[in-house]
Amino acid sequence: MAAKSERSAADVLAALPDHVVGEIIGGVVHTSPRPASPHAAAASALGEELGPPFKRGRGGPGGWILLDEPELHLGADVLVPDLAGWRRERMPEMPHVAAFELAPDWVCEVLSPATQRVDRGEKLPIYARERVGHVWLVDPLEQYLEVLRLDGDTYRIIHTFTADARVHAEPFDALELDLAVLWAR
Repeated sequence: MAAKSERSAADVLAALPDHVVGEIIGGVVHTSPRPASPHAAAASALGEELGPPFKRGRGGPGGWILLDEPELHLGADVLVPDLAGWRRERMPEMPHVAAFELAPDWVCEVLSPATQRVDRGEKLPIYARERVGHVWLVDPLEQYLEVLRLDGDTYRIIHTFTADARVHAEPFDALELDLAVLWAR
């Protein structure tokens, strides 16, 4: 659902019920229900897989701050990706804030029929404008991971991995990711 808003982002988002995710894109408020179980399971599994080696440095290189559903204030736009990551070189310490104004280095959007149009069509140009280096699009129903890399002012698809592939996907290509974990029921 989309509606024009004259109120501040904080006012609009604070007024939403707990079972709704709200974003402001180009001055338009977009709301969507909390994700269904395949979406939530894929996002949770991905965070569990990336966290130890990249966030904690256990069995991997470390060097990242990874968060589930951070609120991003990027100019006038308010986005809530399913997962986001900042390289420690750009964000040495996680600030104590309700929303992040520093654009992440990587975001992951887990697609659903209700969010796919906004995730692909409206959020990608904002991520490109803010110089987010990589975007992952995960579709738990169709079982694919699409890896995009910023190339100038737009994104280029560098890989599409499907089904139960074992992959090395930028920017986390230092370790192998078993996609079957994302689709597990």
